[in-house]
Amino acid sequence: MARHSILRIAGLAACAAVLVAGCANDDAGTPAPAAQSSAAAAPASSSPAAPAPANLPRVSILATGGTIAGKANANSAVGYTAGQASAQDLIDAVPGLDKIAKLDAVQVANIGSQDMNDQVWLDLANKINQIFADDQADGIVVTHGTDTIEETAFFLDHVVASEKPVVLVGSMRPSTALSADGPANLRSAVQVAAVPEARGRGTMVVLNDTIHGAKDVTKTNTTSVQTFASPNSGPIGHVDAAAVQFAEPATQQDRLTFPVPGKAPLPRVDIVYSHAGVDATQVNDSVGHGAQGIVLAGVGDGNTAKPVVDALSAAAKKGVLIVRSSRVGSGSVVRNAELNDDQLGTVSALGLNPAKSRILLQLLLSDGTTDPAEVQRSFAEV
Repeated sequence: MARHSILRIAGLAACAAVLVAGCANDDAGTPAPAAQSSAAAAPASSSPAAPAPANLPRVSILATGGTIAGKANANSAVGYTAGQASAQDLIDAVPGLDKIAKLDAVQVANIGSQDMNDQVWLDLANKINQIFADDQADGIVVTHGTDTIEETAFFLDHVVASEKPVVLVGSMRPSTALSADGPANLRSAVQVAAVPEARGRGTMVVLNDTIHGAKDVTKTNTTSVQTFASPNSGPIGHVDAAAVQFAEPATQQDRLTFPVPGKAPLPRVDIVYSHAGVDATQVNDSVGHGAQGIVLAGVGDGNTAKPVVDALSAAAKKGVLIVRSSRVGSGSVVRNAELNDDQLGTVSALGLNPAKSRILLQLLLSDGTTDPAEVQRSFAEV
């Protein structure tokens, strides 16, 4: 196995993060073309938001587009076009941002996050790893659309080989809105990236003054600025104008990481959505189109109708990796509870939602892991 673990350690040298900012409802606008490219409760840790100018950390901002870079559409009262503002435009819109960190900007893509794809993921991961390997930044902020920000954050959390922080950031309102939230979100993201306590926490998502970890964060509302939540674990911290506060110190914990896949697209993994009256059509279509993995967005505790169960079991016998997740917004899918995973040859997603289960399965397949027992161990390690 080529994958390896990175040790998260608290209290190391000051660092900054890459911030990903993004879309509120990316489908509301037409995107511009893409560019090339466990301890008990502990005292909260707090750090000044703006260190002395002589000691400013270095933060690289990698822009990918999204609502945070969107501008109003003259043909619609509510519509906008995502991905119109550049990375430098975003920086210029936040007075005093250069007092928090030494900044540089890179335009990786300029798309709505509904169009996020494997190639942009690989470009981001390779760029971030190169910046850290060359010691060009103490942290990275990635600006990103909110529709798929949780997926990009989860992907980067498992392919970035550094203790330095990566922060994804977005907005729910375009830059030309009456009360645009992008500038405040970007400032918060840079604040998080710039404090020593951010090191060793992996990839984070920052919006609405709240810090979330990549594993649990999800979008919960179509338009509210309070859309992001971590339903199983809760947020890991908060930001205000004066300080960054984490709920607990970073702890030593192995983080499952993989080499960045060599090329796009990643192995095909489909998500099958369960509902009343569902039949085996989705499963059979996925197998017929060459899916190497299938994630069930099941009802309740990862369950589904008998015809689907039978089709998934048959697919597993053919070597297709099957993961049971749930369409429910929180909770864990318990192995061998509602369905007998040992008998069916399936894997329980545990606490991962369907979208993140898909990404982890893609990374495992890219790394050559095809044994269901080993896949189950990996789901238990994230």
